[in-house]
Amino acid sequence: MIVTLDDFIYQFQRIQESGWVKTHRAGPTGIGKTLEDLLGIPENNFDEPDFGDYELKSVRSNATSMLTIFTKSPEPDRSNALLCQRYGYASGDIYGNDKKVLHSTLSADRFTSVRGVNKLKIHCSDDRISIESQNGIEPVYWRRETLQDCFNRKYRGEFVYVYADTTGRGINEHFHFVSAFVVSGFSYDDFFDLLEDGKIKVDLRMGQYSDGRMHDHGTGFRISKRDEILLFKNREQIV
Repeated sequence: MIVTLDDFIYQFQRIQESGWVKTHRAGPTGIGKTLEDLLGIPENNFDEPDFGDYELKSVRSNATSMLTIFTKSPEPDRSNALLCQRYGYASGDIYGNDKKVLHSTLSADRFTSVRGVNKLKIHCSDDRISIESQNGIEPVYWRRETLQDCFNRKYRGEFVYVYADTTGRGINEHFHFVSAFVVSGFSYDDFFDLLEDGKIKVDLRMGQYSDGRMHDHGTGFRISKRDEILLFKNREQIV
């Protein structure tokens, strides 16, 4: 049974030395399920550490898929409604009406075209992150302290990130677990740098309810799974 970090390191080194292991479950969650089984950690859906004080995260070294860091609508109130009004587009092919919706993935390193009519991007300043159009900076923003609070509420405590090389697909996927890191502490400066470099994206997701009212699905801050570790200021390789 794994209780301490030393327990984990000992067991992980044995797994690492054993080489390639066939997945215990097909699909995206196969890597986590396989590692937990090999470590003897029972699967659970509770919001609690996987062992000791640590939450375990498993990452494919070649992962390109994006994950949501957190969702947070911009300030002030009804900012998303303002964006939808100014830059949204009718989407009758989906909702069967001419009311506006706005689905777009924005970066800070370049403008994104919205249906070929408007252009939007993320603008970074020291105390806030804003949305910029071809006409200038919009009155739509997230404050530094708001983003830090969102991160700290989701990423509490310490984490062990495990990286694995992969080969094959589906039920025939195999993993070679190669390294592990202990990480903690949100770094806004690193978050800011990742935004500026375009590694963190911002998804605007404004659709409709069945009665035609605007539905804010949650503005998502997203990053590649393999880059998630870069959000933390304390990173130590332990294996």
